Amino acid sequence: MSKTALRKSGVPEPGTHDHAPGTRTVRTPGGLSLRVDVRASTVVVALLLAVLTASVVLIGTGDFPIPAADVLKALVGDGNQGQEFIVNELRLPRVLVGLLVGASLGLGGALFQSISRNPLGSPDVLGLAQGSTAGALVMIVLFSGSAGQVTVGALVGGLATGLAIYLLAWKRGVHGYRLVLVGIGVSAIVTAVNGYLITKADLVDAARAVVWMTGSLNGRDWSQVWPLLWMCVVLVPLVLANARGLRLTEMGDDVSYALGVRVERVRLLLMVAAVLLTAGATAAAGPVGFVALTAPQLARRLTRSPGPNLVASMCMGATLLIAADLASQRAFGADQLPVGVVTGVLGGVYLLWLLVTERRAGRI
Repeated sequence: MSKTALRKSGVPEPGTHDHAPGTRTVRTPGGLSLRVDVRASTVVVALLLAVLTASVVLIGTGDFPIPAADVLKALVGDGNQGQEFIVNELRLPRVLVGLLVGASLGLGGALFQSISRNPLGSPDVLGLAQGSTAGALVMIVLFSGSAGQVTVGALVGGLATGLAIYLLAWKRGVHGYRLVLVGIGVSAIVTAVNGYLITKADLVDAARAVVWMTGSLNGRDWSQVWPLLWMCVVLVPLVLANARGLRLTEMGDDVSYALGVRVERVRLLLMVAAVLLTAGATAAAGPVGFVALTAPQLARRLTRSPGPNLVASMCMGATLLIAADLASQRAFGADQLPVGVVTGVLGGVYLLWLLVTERRAGRI
């Protein structure tokens, strides 16, 4: 294998102790060593500080404004009874859902873009969000389902769509542009199905479906927090444990096999995790557009690091969604502009910029 390929993979060359520029090796007293990308770590810390600050401000925003200092007191149980009720029961669940949805979409988008090796390979483009929407619409339109049934329908719809894309894109493995092209085709079909379901619904169910399809954090409570939280607790460590194999697959299947990576096993495992994260996020907040597309690309531009940048993408996704919700509430008042509208507008502008950039670079 060439030295260039080894350097791109992040695997040190035999007989050397060199590491990539901008990285530091941290050694523990027990003899373990860990390579740390200083810039990427700094970006992650900065994003965490930004999203936590925005979350505190968002909790204090609403018809009954609460200063940030009082929000912090209420969060630790040191506020007055009224503030603690507003903060912990009404606003904190909404913010936690926003954080979890944004992080899930950011991580799911990073996984799909890395697997497809294409900046357009996100759940928005591949049709996974539309598949989850179809599952939810079936429960709303055909069965007048409860909120819990709609959540289950969204999960099943997302998983079914992901399975269909994987099977249709399979040809001695799943590869970049084939996955994207199949996903675009499946997305178009599922979008048409969603439109048909809306036309067959009665007025009440159609209105309910359209509200859900916008993507919103309004009215979210603890019943949406816990399922998504437990899903992230299970899936995020699983994804991070396979991050090295994912990074090596970006070099191509032949090199990955030579380095001992079970390519299709890693790819299938991470695709299932990405589908579950996307479906869970869609079930909790509706189809919030373009966060999964933009978060990984923005994270990569900030960190300037090769590879999928999974942790940075999670933090960027959470930051984008919380910032969008805060902007919508500050500009239009609480409950007037769903967060999905804000992310859709900003994401559409970003998508146009990305297409122009890719064309100028000769990649499309």
